[in-house]
Amino acid sequence: MTINVLDIIEDTTVDGPGFRTSIYCAGCTHHCHDCHNPQSWRADGGHPMSVDEIMQVIESDPFANVTFSGGDPMQQAEGFTELACAIKERTHKTIWCYTGYTYETLLRMPQQRELLQHIDVLVDGPFIKAQRCTDRPFRGSKNQRLINVPSSLTSGTVVEWRMS
Repeated sequence: MTINVLDIIEDTTVDGPGFRTSIYCAGCTHHCHDCHNPQSWRADGGHPMSVDEIMQVIESDPFANVTFSGGDPMQQAEGFTELACAIKERTHKTIWCYTGYTYETLLRMPQQRELLQHIDVLVDGPFIKAQRCTDRPFRGSKNQRLINVPSSLTSGTVVEWRMS
């Protein structure tokens, strides 16, 4: 299984709390106006990497957690599900995932719902320029939520993630 990867950034602090290894995938059909990463829109803009190749990078830093970003990782749900399973089986790292879809929409999409089973925090919703905000950590516009996915799946309702 491969994932079309635009870039992998190690030890970043902008894609979730603490140090993180962020996997930026290629491909996004949302095309949000004023997207901060429009070079990620083209699905063929990256390069294929195997789950094992990505895991070598992730495992090289035992202290950094993981973020899936893009592009939109939910548009490569099968590959990211395999990667998320490997992360959960081989490490104790948390996984954050950014997507332009809403959580409710993802629940109705079988492959994406499967990926959700392995995500700790989902940052959902498209970037909306008219709702741009700089006072909410880890998101670009007020419509985007930080969702505690395990708690949300268990309760059947959206449970927002809170910094402890």
